[in-house]
Amino acid sequence: MRKKIMSMLCCPITHSPLSKITEKKLTALNLAIGKGLIIDRDKKIIKMKLSDALVTEDGMMLYAIEDGIPVLLENRSISLDQLD
Repeated sequence: MRKKIMSMLCCPITHSPLSKITEKKLTALNLAIGKGLIIDRDKKIIKMKLSDALVTEDGMMLYAIEDGIPVLLENRSISLDQLD
């Protein structure tokens, strides 16, 4: 994703800046998704593994990137405290 576009994106909940997820965190998240342990803000179980995502500055909220497009919808966000 272009740096200029990335600089304009923010979390719709906290309004904090977003950045690409690290490979290590993405791997851990996908492992938990495979086990059926991850839910979104609407309490729906995430079933499909993610290929990319954006995370908030504090690393606590995640937004999937689907087909190259960030899904910045509050109800589709994923709280990363589920990985602890």
